Amino acid sequence: MRPLPGRRVRRALLVSASGQPSRLGCWWLAIRPKTLTVSLVPVLVGHALAWSQQGHLSGWPALVALLAALLIQIGTNLHNDVSDFERGSDTPERLGPPRATAMGWLPGAVVRRAAWIAFALAFNFGIYLAWHGGWPIVVIGLASLLAGWAYTGGPRPVAYTPLGELFVLLFFGLVAVGGSYYLQTLSIRSPALLAGAMVGLFGAAVITVNNTRDLAIDARVGRRTLAVVLGRRSAAWVYTAEMLLPFVLLPGLAVLAGGGLQLAVPLLLLPLALRHIGRFRRAADGPVFNALLAATARLQLFFGVLLTLAIVV
Repeated sequence: MRPLPGRRVRRALLVSASGQPSRLGCWWLAIRPKTLTVSLVPVLVGHALAWSQQGHLSGWPALVALLAALLIQIGTNLHNDVSDFERGSDTPERLGPPRATAMGWLPGAVVRRAAWIAFALAFNFGIYLAWHGGWPIVVIGLASLLAGWAYTGGPRPVAYTPLGELFVLLFFGLVAVGGSYYLQTLSIRSPALLAGAMVGLFGAAVITVNNTRDLAIDARVGRRTLAVVLGRRSAAWVYTAEMLLPFVLLPGLAVLAGGGLQLAVPLLLLPLALRHIGRFRRAADGPVFNALLAATARLQLFFGVLLTLAIVV
């Protein structure tokens, strides 16, 4: 089967004649595009809830919030790329997708500079958001930027502790959805926090897949993620909870947000979630988790889109 024309063009841009990633391809791998939806979905859901409550949205704050969230995650991913290499956790035995710094495709100093540029751009967008939303947005914005750096930076990076899933649940769930909702309504209500927990759980599931894949290597280099602390079997139960709780919480969101039966639409994805849980439990250790990681991120995207449509209809 021949690749589609669009795929051939993309491959030509991202892969050099030697089969190695092109310069653009190196940066594409470094920003980890398959994970970027984890930062975009919460903003989408938060604004949908705000629209359902007040019947309108402020367009520019919505767009700027989306860009700021995307830039914070890009900065976090780039910082992670170089920090993991410098700390010795990205070794030749790595099972995940190749990292630009570890493979020598991009100099570490250049990748770190790009991370700080992404954070700086997000900060500049945050100035506008703070002008629009006041001091709570200042607190949310600065905390999010600090969190992006602290995930793999500082003397004790969050990603090297058992708190990675909790971190993602908080900042890519509660804070992102709640902050987006506040930006439009200048208030925080329980539906926004509950919806934040729902999408944040899927984001945490992505981290659980990532850390379970790398469990053996992380244990050897002293990286004590939740998967390392609990072990493979217990990590499977964590993943199961992260994948099923968003569906369990849907009726509560319907009650709090005053929605109808349309909020049951995301339940259409429950069989897919169960399939991913089965794959997690049956999969052999190793690169097979790469496909499951991407599939888990896609499930969060699908869930977020269906939830957004259900909210605004």
